[in-house]
Amino acid sequence: MRFFHSKANISEMVWNVRRIIAQLSARVPRWGRLLLLGVLAGIAGGLAAAAFKGGLTVGSQFLAGSFTHLGAAGVFKFHWGVLLLPALGGLVSGIAVRLLCPEAVGHGTDVLVRAFHRDMGRLRLKGPLVKGVAAVWVIACGGSAGPEGPIAALGAAIGSTFGRIFGVTPRERRILLIAGCGAGIGAIFQCPLGGALFAASILYRQPEFEADAIVPSVVSSVMGYSAFMLFWGFEGHMLHGAAALRFTSPIELIPYALLGLLCGVVSIFFSNCMRMVEKRWLPWSRLPRWFAPTIGGLATGVLACLLPQIMDGQYRFVQNAMSVPSAAPHFFGDEGAINWWWWAAMFAGVVLTKCIATGLTVGSGASGGVLGPAVFIGGAVGAFLGALCEAAYPGTFPEGLRQALIPVGMGGVLAASMRTPLAAIVMVTEMTGSYGLIVPLMVVCVSAYVVGRRWGLNHEQVRGSAESPAHAGDAIVHMLESWRVEQLVEPDWASTVAADTSLAELVERVQYGTQPTFAVVRDDKLLGLISTADIRRVMDEPGLAEVVIAVDMMTECPSTAYPDESVYEVLNEFRRGHQDVLPVVSRDANRRWLGMLTRERVFKAIRRQVEEMQRSVLREHHGLAAIEREGQLQELVTGLAPTRKHEIQRLLVPLQAVGKSLREADFRKNFGVQIIAIEQPDDSIQCPPDVDAPLRTDQRLVALVWNPEN
Repeated sequence: MRFFHSKANISEMVWNVRRIIAQLSARVPRWGRLLLLGVLAGIAGGLAAAAFKGGLTVGSQFLAGSFTHLGAAGVFKFHWGVLLLPALGGLVSGIAVRLLCPEAVGHGTDVLVRAFHRDMGRLRLKGPLVKGVAAVWVIACGGSAGPEGPIAALGAAIGSTFGRIFGVTPRERRILLIAGCGAGIGAIFQCPLGGALFAASILYRQPEFEADAIVPSVVSSVMGYSAFMLFWGFEGHMLHGAAALRFTSPIELIPYALLGLLCGVVSIFFSNCMRMVEKRWLPWSRLPRWFAPTIGGLATGVLACLLPQIMDGQYRFVQNAMSVPSAAPHFFGDEGAINWWWWAAMFAGVVLTKCIATGLTVGSGASGGVLGPAVFIGGAVGAFLGALCEAAYPGTFPEGLRQALIPVGMGGVLAASMRTPLAAIVMVTEMTGSYGLIVPLMVVCVSAYVVGRRWGLNHEQVRGSAESPAHAGDAIVHMLESWRVEQLVEPDWASTVAADTSLAELVERVQYGTQPTFAVVRDDKLLGLISTADIRRVMDEPGLAEVVIAVDMMTECPSTAYPDESVYEVLNEFRRGHQDVLPVVSRDANRRWLGMLTRERVFKAIRRQVEEMQRSVLREHHGLAAIEREGQLQELVTGLAPTRKHEIQRLLVPLQAVGKSLREADFRKNFGVQIIAIEQPDDSIQCPPDVDAPLRTDQRLVALVWNPEN
């Protein structure tokens, strides 16, 4: 009994804390609240990224790093550890997810995109946390996956959780979801601006940003990056020497243009590898969902015995590709010379094998993301093109240009596979320090995106904000945000009474069929509100009706609105208090009562504005006039309330009825139809029709037709 009593006390304490937090957050202006919560989500996301980094560094060293050198150029090195370790990682990941969060499906970025569009920004912390820890294990065991996707989902879940705790609106919760994602990406990739832009653009297939989330996402990303730096400091850029590279000649645009096309093609292959496993192999194999990652890991181990570099989850191989050693294999070249043909084949093999291995690992359901592998593959693509050009035209390809293709290639595959060209430019620039390569990055990222955008890796993305359920009411919301309460307030509220008004006087002022809300006012100050239910409750008590006055039955301290608040913000007060009216008071210390804002007034204002927007659309787009006529006909049919035996059809005027009136033609008797409207040549609809006007051939008859088969 003591246990249950203490548990109840804890639940009550948690509920009280949440209520106090919600009340405090309601007093803070919307943007201030979002920025404050963005700071908290950023710090938490940065700490999570630091923990991921530590687990990945230690785990990779003691697991996959114990059996092979992940950054070396070796090939065809069989080892039982290399073969079986990815399968072990997949098995542990599958069991952990099955036992702890069986509902978690999809890789990191897909999860948060779905939460934004379909789940009102709700993303529970448990699933991303379990999958994130499992992803560290999978990568440490040599699975071909990345930690960036899971940390993006975990950061997004942290932001969503803060929004749930503080009781924000669904729109604000979506913004915090994006801000948390930006913090995770900005920290783990060490690219605060790129992380913020990535989080704001990953939602859409087109190069479009979630504008409202950019500022909170930047704030959150900065805080996440700073929290990450507390533990890891600045370790230098991802690619050593990339900061010194520069774009120096327009001639260099030729290989960069080839690189953009190549990155786009590789991203298509990468996406098809993922789809082949997810959509074809998994359904065909009929393996249990928890066991499929084991088979995918075993297949990855087989490929790793051929090319161990695919087990690299920390970009060591790509870093080493910046400086090809002079002691490289020279199977078909002179002693001591670098055999660029061998290196081109090596890089090509790594690209293809990494795509397949990532599909087998992540596509089979193992925890992990595709964001990191996309960056790795892009760097290998750039290294391949540089080695190929050097092999084909020895001595004519500058070393600096060969090296520059590697960071630029990272941006190309990232832009195409994630469908985020602008964010990819900024991310790679920050990650590698290659600010001098901004021009080729722009060329490659945009061209790769154009080639490969149809086959992106994020299935939950929508084409643009217009297709997102999250933006279904944007026009109305923006309109309400632009209106101030003072524009719609009713200053002369008819149901205003003094504090000493008797119950009998109140009852006399209640008109039949109405349910007014009385405002009790004294010296221009609002004391409270009296609803019809309050009056009825007092009248039901015997003996009170004769002595009670307005101040005795009113509801004190009602929710109020300020004249400079947006109408959109105060709508939540209607919802919280279940009120039809909302008193408006001044912001000064006197809190003077200024009038009343009503639901009806807001609704009528919205309807007028929507009708005006509709007229504007029809003026701008003449082709929509036909759709408008269909709407008019639908309203007409609704008014007539036809039965199932009736159909509405447009008919040409019969030749025998031309020149006659509807009365003379008698369509009901002669043609078996009832004419309910006439569509004129100018597309206007005459309803009811003039029964005495002669019919013309350029008119169309809107008829109610009886169909006995229905």
